[in-house]
Amino acid sequence: MTRPLTVMLVAAESSGDGLGAGLARALKARAGAENIRLVGVGGPRMAAEGIESPFDISELSVLGWIEGLKAYGRVKRRVADTVAFARREQPDVAVLIDSWGFTIRVAKALRIALPDVKLVKYVGPQVWASRPGRARILAEAVDHLLTLHAFDPPWFEQAGLATTFVGNPSLAIDFSGADGQRFREQHGLAPERPLLLILPGSRPSEIERMTPLFEATVARIRETHPDTAVAVVIADTVAAQARAAVAGWPFRVTLVEGEAAKKDAMKAATVALACSGTVSTELALAGAPMVIAYRLSGLSYAIMRPMVTARHITLFNIAADERIAPEFVQNEASPGALAQAVVARLDDPALRRDQVRRQYEALDLMGRGRPDPSAAAAQAVLEVAGRA
Repeated sequence: MTRPLTVMLVAAESSGDGLGAGLARALKARAGAENIRLVGVGGPRMAAEGIESPFDISELSVLGWIEGLKAYGRVKRRVADTVAFARREQPDVAVLIDSWGFTIRVAKALRIALPDVKLVKYVGPQVWASRPGRARILAEAVDHLLTLHAFDPPWFEQAGLATTFVGNPSLAIDFSGADGQRFREQHGLAPERPLLLILPGSRPSEIERMTPLFEATVARIRETHPDTAVAVVIADTVAAQARAAVAGWPFRVTLVEGEAAKKDAMKAATVALACSGTVSTELALAGAPMVIAYRLSGLSYAIMRPMVTARHITLFNIAADERIAPEFVQNEASPGALAQAVVARLDDPALRRDQVRRQYEALDLMGRGRPDPSAAAAQAVLEVAGRA
């Protein structure tokens, strides 16, 4: 009897935790739960699939040069912890999910500690946006790459890395059971009342920087639109911090927690104001017009800005090569500018409808409607492990 295949999944932040959970489900479905043993590092969604993490990943969710330098000691310790965990569990294949700064260090350390383990990177660095040299670095560190975007593979294949385009699991999120009317009824919101949905991010640094900005933006909006209801999505990775940050807002706020409630809220929203990230794809799938904002520390932004070549930061804007959803980055992300963009959409149903239509078209360009990306990723992992 063939022994179960041991697959180690490593995720360091909320979006990776979601990818890891989807991959875990697909691996069990494809290989049979009795034929696969899943271990790894992750968050609550991977835990729900039976993967018990040896430490809390929320401390690894950092973005930006300065933030990364401050967290270097912590990251280095957790890399060592992850490798020690791998030594104990002896995986046949390790899948390192997103989170470039952390997972590239894990990959290099695993290559030394367990040279026979196959290493798969799930989501490559955005070399098409900045620092293309990272393609070569990754090619030297892992055996295979799984990408979310059809335009990714050539960048890595020319560096000698075997690459499989599997698609973006965010595009396969099922909103068929989501109900905006249910959300409004649960929270006493009339069907015609405008609802602004705030999504402040899933990293501690995002909550720290974006919640004060969004609070000031909402205050501006309510000066001229006092009837606008406000709901805030609380990511599970930063739940306590986000609740505390919003608790002092001087107007009534509905907190949204859990996947089902989040989907209902997205369907109910008149307009969304979101921190840049994978949530923009979810909002677009839900048919919510949105305004996107992002801020880094001033020094991190100054260091990173010259390296960035992409014209947009939102994935569907990048796919369409068009500013479908307005984006406000760093100094452009002011309360006045954000409020103006939100109010324009609150006041103009035709503008909202047009934006939603164009968002859907961009999602089609990204591959909406393809076969399940998690299943494709699972098949690729099993092929790398020689168990397909």
